[in-house]
Parts: sequence; structure tokens; C-alpha cells
Amino acid sequence: MVVTFPPQVENSGSQYLPENTGIKADISPNQQLLPLTAKVNQHDHLEIGGCDVTTLVKQFGSPLYILDEATLRTACKQYHNTFKEYYKGESQVLYASKAWNCLAVCAIVASEGLGIDVVSGGELYTALQAGVSPAKIYLHGNNKSRDELILAIESGCTIVVDNWYELHNLVGLSTDSAVRIMLRLTPGIECHTHEYIRTGHLDSKFGFDPNDLDQVFTFVSQQPSLNCVGLHAHIGSQIFERQPHRDLAAVMVEWLRDASKYGLTITELNVGGGLGIKYTESDDPPSIAEWSRAICEIVQSACESENLPLPKLLCEPGRSLIATSCITAYTIGSSKEIPDIRTYVSVDGGMSDNPRPITYQSVYRAVVANKMSAACNETVTLAGKHCESGDILIKNVQLPKTAPGDILVVMATGAYNYSMSSNYNRLPRPAAVVVTNGEANLILQRETYQDLIRQDYLPERLK
Repeated sequence: MVVTFPPQVENSGSQYLPENTGIKADISPNQQLLPLTAKVNQHDHLEIGGCDVTTLVKQFGSPLYILDEATLRTACKQYHNTFKEYYKGESQVLYASKAWNCLAVCAIVASEGLGIDVVSGGELYTALQAGVSPAKIYLHGNNKSRDELILAIESGCTIVVDNWYELHNLVGLSTDSAVRIMLRLTPGIECHTHEYIRTGHLDSKFGFDPNDLDQVFTFVSQQPSLNCVGLHAHIGSQIFERQPHRDLAAVMVEWLRDASKYGLTITELNVGGGLGIKYTESDDPPSIAEWSRAICEIVQSACESENLPLPKLLCEPGRSLIATSCITAYTIGSSKEIPDIRTYVSVDGGMSDNPRPITYQSVYRAVVANKMSAACNETVTLAGKHCESGDILIKNVQLPKTAPGDILVVMATGAYNYSMSSNYNRLPRPAAVVVTNGEANLILQRETYQDLIRQDYLPERLK
């Protein structure tokens, strides 16, 4: 049973709840800290998708990824609908599935009309197995293997070509019908984000250098086995500024104009993704609608200035689609107080299920799911259980007084958590459930110790 929120206690877990008490079409998921269905029930427990988080942990164990289907579908609809509203030509939103690629996620986004952006043979295979149409799948990657290219060609998806090596490989793999490709170009646009997630500046491993455009366009125009339908660029991730994307769209329309001089009929323009999300209270990303509108308007304006017909406009959001749709639930265990320095509170997961803090120094927010209205009067450092001093989930986080067995929830863990997870220290990967209307369904089974040694092989001489 869901009841009204408990009395607001200053500096309590309740402060992180979405401002709305129900899902509204104009609430942008990427601007929320918790999923849109987040509520506090009569037991003072956090509820997602109508399911009590503490009950889910009892049923499925912890750590546990909990994906709110309604939030994910809302984000998909907002991208899909705003591009339809603001762009006068044809458009297609693609989900950048490297954020979280599994059968259920691919199936959900595809059912909302989105295509899938994949970056490996494994992601491509998963999308196909989930029933995604190959016509809506685009394969990326800066060093695609021959087997990956063959799988892409045989499945009929579009290949986003990254470099000369790949171009020559594709010509050598030519079939009776021309291979559908796009060209990835490096636009030379900087944006204020982490060094490792800036992919649009010239010093990047991704894409053709714009100074090579003449050679690239000439070569592609002479290959009957290649059907170049579009151009692609991506400038980075977790971006809050709108101007870099406006600059990108304008540059890409200039490339579109230049391609026609070589006899290439470019009908698609893919501006990538990169819209950021709200990981902390101070984060202030544009809404999905604001970002989409800016992209649509600048492409239309640039095409009008160049007297060009509108291309099919594609974008590839990942993080902003799924990050805030998911939380991770942990069980609190040991603690260690170091007087006048800090108090460590440890959970039953860490860097193997969320490597972003140790990799990118990413910052998250957390609540204690079974003490939602309790005042946050302690400052602690949340530690993982791995044998690494750097396995810290959140430094100096304010929480209520905790005890072993409490359920800790870390917010916005839908992007690059499961997908970058590992078996470090031979920890089995967590389970994942999708929740909606009070129902929870398993979408990723928890790994077992047997799973950990499934690929091991012990030579006879060592037995």
C-alpha cells in the first residue's frame, strides 16, 4: 500500500524524491535523482515501481540493480516525441546500448520505437536476440574485428565506419549487395567533461580526421560495394552545455554539403548523444526536450542556409535514457570509526558492480531505504568490500545512523554500472530486476560461484 509522504525532515532521505507524486509527461527523467515512481510507503521504506526496495532485497538478494520500467519508457517517449515535434524531416532516436545492453533493456526501448546503437559483436547479437529490427541497429567501434563486420553485414544493420583500416576491410568483404555504412568524423569540438569521455576533439581515437574528408569522400564514392548513407559525429558524454551540440550540428551540415560534390547521396545525419544527468543536487542538465529542440532547430536552420533538403536526423542518447531509471540496493555490513578522521561504512558490493567512482572519480547520492524519513545526522564514507583501498562508492555522504542489515540505495546507476561490472576478487555479478505496477521480474540472474569457474580449464597435469 502506498500512502502520502512522511513529514519532510530537513536533510533526510525524503529530500531526494521526485517533486511529482505521479509520472507526468513533462518531467524529464535526466533531471531527477531517483526514478519517477519513487515513493515512501507506510513502513518508511523506499518504493520503486510500486515495489518495496527492502522486500526486493529479501526476495532477490543484494547487491541488486532495480530498473524502473516507467522511468525508462518516459525517457524514450520524450526523446521520440520531441524529435517528431521539433524536426520537420524524418528522425530516428537510437539507444546507445553500451550504457546497459541486455535483452530486456533492448526490448523495452525497441518497443518505444527507438533503434539501438551497438559497439561490439556481443551488443549486436544481444539486440538481434531481443527482436530489434536490423534496420534500426547501427554498429560503432574504432577497431571492429572481421567477425564483427561479417555479423553486421549478414544481419543487415548499418555500419558506422571509423577509419581507413575498416574501409578497406569492408571493401574486401563485399557481397552481392552494397554494405550500408555511415562515416564517423571527428569535429574538433571541445566540451567540459571528463577527459576520458570527450570524443569530439581532434586528439581522439575515434573517427576520420576532418582534414582527410577529400580522400575519404573520394574513396567511398568509387566503391560500388559501399552504400554511404550518412555522417556521424559524437562530442562526448555527461554534457550540460547546449552550445557544443549546436556547433556540432552546424559543422555536420557543412560536411553534408561537401559530400554532394563527390556524388555521394547522404540522407542521414547522426549527431551522437551526450546529454548529461543529475547525479548530485548541484547538477543542472538541460531537459530531454530542451536538448532535442536545440538540435532539431540548428540542423533545420543550417540546412536552410545551405539550401539542402533535410536529412534523416539521428541521435544516440544512452546515459540520459537509462541512468536515473535504475538504483542499486546494497546491504550494510561492517563499519570502522577513525576518531577525528572519518567513519567507514561498508556494503556488500562496490567497484565490481559500480566501477565509475574508482575509474572516473564519479560522485553519487545515497539513501537508506528502510529509514527514509530519518534525519541524516552522520557523515560517513561508503566503502566497497573489495581488496582495494580505492574501492570507495561515496566519500563524506550524509546518512542516518546506520546498522548492519540496513539497505543502502545508490541512485542513478543505470548507465555504465552493470555494463562495466567485473568479477574482481571473484565476486559474482549482481542480479537485476525490472519493476512496474508493483510487479518485479528478473532480467539478469545473479551469478554463482559455479559461473565464476565456468570458463576455467585445469590441465590434466595439474590435477
